[in-house]
Amino acid sequence: MRITEVSPSTTTVNSLHRSQLCHLPWSTSVVSWRRIGEEYCYQDFTVPVDVNCKPISVDLLRKAGRKILLQSSANAFKFDQLRSNSPSENELDLKNSLASDNFPLAVPGIFLLCCAFMCPCFRAKRREAVEHSVLDRHLNSMDSISSVEVSSASEKIPATPLKIPPSPSRFSLSPQLTRIGSVHLSINQITKATRNFSPSLKLGEGGFGAVYKAVLPDGQVVAIKRAKKIFEQEEIPALRDEFSNEVELLAKIEHRNLVRLLGYTDKGNERIIITEYVPNGTLREHLDGQHGKILDFNQRLEIAIDVAHALTYLHLYAEKTIIHRDVKSSNILLTESYRAKVSDFGFARTGPTDTEQTHISTKVKGTAGYLDPEYLRTYQLTPKSDVFSFGILLIEILSGRRPVELRRGIDERITVRWAFKKYNEGNLRDILDPLLDEVIDEQVLGKILSLAFQCAAPTRSDRPDMKEVGEQLWEIRKEFGKSLRKA
Repeated sequence: MRITEVSPSTTTVNSLHRSQLCHLPWSTSVVSWRRIGEEYCYQDFTVPVDVNCKPISVDLLRKAGRKILLQSSANAFKFDQLRSNSPSENELDLKNSLASDNFPLAVPGIFLLCCAFMCPCFRAKRREAVEHSVLDRHLNSMDSISSVEVSSASEKIPATPLKIPPSPSRFSLSPQLTRIGSVHLSINQITKATRNFSPSLKLGEGGFGAVYKAVLPDGQVVAIKRAKKIFEQEEIPALRDEFSNEVELLAKIEHRNLVRLLGYTDKGNERIIITEYVPNGTLREHLDGQHGKILDFNQRLEIAIDVAHALTYLHLYAEKTIIHRDVKSSNILLTESYRAKVSDFGFARTGPTDTEQTHISTKVKGTAGYLDPEYLRTYQLTPKSDVFSFGILLIEILSGRRPVELRRGIDERITVRWAFKKYNEGNLRDILDPLLDEVIDEQVLGKILSLAFQCAAPTRSDRPDMKEVGEQLWEIRKEFGKSLRKA
């Protein structure tokens, strides 16, 4: 608010006697001061205001104004103290006050006296309003972050991010455990939703058990993963650890290229995990042509980038480093728009927690053909073990072949060796899936194969980390786009 100061005319001021100061219009009544004090400062202002007006000099008013401004608490001010520090009686003499020339300066002094009382009150009110405004904005920002986290798994996100997810604070990294259990189902409800685990609703089967499609009463479609049993009423003991491990790790991660955990059931001899339903089957099924449509080169490249982003998140941006240990085509699920989601965290492990620790020692787990040979030999697990598996997966995506082809001749049985031999001979097109009816630029093909062989290097020190892999794939994708425009 703009304040305009108006000075009284010299004639008017000169006509005022100092004894009339108490009766000036700006000498507010006691009642008014009491109302102002109660409304704005919650204090009684009648003591400093209701005083006997005595003649005071201009110098005294100036000193009073300055003193009020320098005091830490204006409300503690008392005129009696000022009077005790005032000049001598001689200085209070009317002759020395020279009312005609110096008196106009008293107006700002009086004005400052009022401001000294009032400004702290208004300032406190304003600060309180600002604090509320800041708090509201903070709460609103928290709500917006939450909405971003929920939408991070949505299909509305662009096909491929422009770069590797930059930081946990931007990529909905580690949601609270309260997110788990968003789907609460009893065993009876699960049995009903899967029609007593009907084979017609079975999506697949792995080491942990079978996965079923289920439609909940509210219409939501989910995937039900049920642990295997030795007999009808007995669970396999080793699967209990796998179940606990998967639930614990899935509860701490959130990424659009990772399957989300919605709930679980651990009651009696039943171990059931409820996850989001990904409707378009596995990558391996598509490479086998089971869905009637062959993945084109661009779709395969996009899937590789999605998986690289997921592993980068697990290695760098999760609450703790997570090593998947079972990266393979049958654990990559595809959405209707062919976005990839990494699933099955039964073998996953948290990585080294100490900065000086380079690995963790653990039993070897994984799938033949994807296993890191150094991990297999030393029992030392690092994130580079996932990098090796990704290199094998990349060759699988390009060639359509499984890592181990037992029905082929000895020279072609191990796919990575066969592909590396073809690469060295310069026969790059022989490596491509014969079902791919496309002409791919050889430079693009050479770069992606070179990256795959770097990832699948026998020793982990020769492998890039997943963040570097994702960045290189992005550059390859841009070059592939340029080659299409040229054609």
